Amino acid sequence: MFEKDILKNKVVLITGGGTGLGKSMAMRFAELGASLVIASRKKEVISKTTSQIREVGAEALGLQCDVRDMDQVNTMVSDTLNQFEKIDILINNAAGNFISPTEMLSTGGFKAVVDIVLMGTFNCTLAVGKEMIKQKKGNILNIVTTYAWTGSGYVVPSASAKAGVLAMTRSLAVEWAKYNIRTNAIAPGPFITDGAWKRLAPPGLNMKKKLKNRIPLKRFGEHLELANLATYLISEQSGYINGEVVTIDGGEWLKGAGQFNDLEKIPKSLWKTMQALRKRSKNN
Repeated sequence: MFEKDILKNKVVLITGGGTGLGKSMAMRFAELGASLVIASRKKEVISKTTSQIREVGAEALGLQCDVRDMDQVNTMVSDTLNQFEKIDILINNAAGNFISPTEMLSTGGFKAVVDIVLMGTFNCTLAVGKEMIKQKKGNILNIVTTYAWTGSGYVVPSASAKAGVLAMTRSLAVEWAKYNIRTNAIAPGPFITDGAWKRLAPPGLNMKKKLKNRIPLKRFGEHLELANLATYLISEQSGYINGEVVTIDGGEWLKGAGQFNDLEKIPKSLWKTMQALRKRSKNN
């Protein structure tokens, strides 16, 4: 699909790059010649992913970073520049999400998601963007969701935060174009990842089958499909695309807006059980 060196000499920084779709993108970029910086809060995840990247012959730097903390973000950028002397591409992929009726949310729960998704994206964009402005070139790709523009029940913190990231994407596409910085977004539909399914699929409700039936193509996305789309958007082949959000969801949002609206069928007793499990997991 692509020339094998389409990303040669490109330095790509991916937040949330150690697992799930972030890792899949990182591995694909590595195969196509990029040097990778993998940022995550978890040391063991960073170590495993960077080792796998090096096995395919690519350079990789793993950095522990909480994107909510601006000091850590600045250190991440500084360490990247010390290693590679530039940052060509930023992928804002770090995210947090869980399902809950809004009336059962605490302000802390809302803030936890918004701080990672919206503030974290801003922190990384600001720190890396300043370097891209100095370089007079750069490429920023934000991972959002389809409910960033439709909204969705039961994920109000995430929907609010992702809507903010989408607005940021489009705003900076205009403001920073004069610095030769392109800013785009991808809105994935359902892609199976271990972490997300544990947080977002209530037990005993056969959510995978129900979600699949919502999708006109009647299947979930393949990680490689998203990774290839991301490759195109960060490559020179898409040099005239700026301020765009590309949906990759098999047509799901066109069939019915709001991925999680069907959760209204969950009984209140089950919501309380899931809330208790989430608190127990957080404390462990």
